[in-house]
Amino acid sequence: MSLNRAQSISEVSMAAGESVSDLLVQLKEKVVAAMDTSLDASSRTALDSDFKSILRQITQVVENSEFDGANILDGSVAGSIRFLANADANAYITLSTQNMSLGGAIITMASTSSITTATLATGILTQLDASIANVNQSLGSLGAQAKQIEAHNKFVSKLTDVLTSGVGNLVDADLAKESARLQALQVQQQLGAQALSIANEAPQVILSLFR
Repeated sequence: MSLNRAQSISEVSMAAGESVSDLLVQLKEKVVAAMDTSLDASSRTALDSDFKSILRQITQVVENSEFDGANILDGSVAGSIRFLANADANAYITLSTQNMSLGGAIITMASTSSITTATLATGILTQLDASIANVNQSLGSLGAQAKQIEAHNKFVSKLTDVLTSGVGNLVDADLAKESARLQALQVQQQLGAQALSIANEAPQVILSLFR
């Protein structure tokens, strides 16, 4: 069902978005540490290596946040996805995309970003803080849409149950009506047979009176 697919896509996207948010927090720890001007070269190289490893993890999470061929976090879908919201195919629920790819409007840091110097780390921190705020805002939008889809899905499910129950009641009522009609016909047939039997016996009774 289309609504179930929409709910699954939103849930997968929410889980992936939360993972991205956690990874951004880990990135910030590396960036803040790299801003220390007293770091030696080997320590700074190690921090930069960890930083780039986390960037790759973000890319992997975003690319793997796909369900049933749809990914609303990697930029492969423009705008939004519409899902049928009723059986008449005249109402829709929309799931907006949130492109969390590196170097995009939400996460502005490029995949090639580096913190090999304190100056670079300071510049990255500004981008990182903005990216964290953007991701949190996107998660809020995804969460609101997920709740809307879930609520509508429950409503449709309850409506289906009510309609099914209503049809069942109508069928039961029709069956009861037909059963009563059949019983009435059977009674009429029995009464008719009894009347015919009485009519056939009546002449014999009258004749017996003259014997």
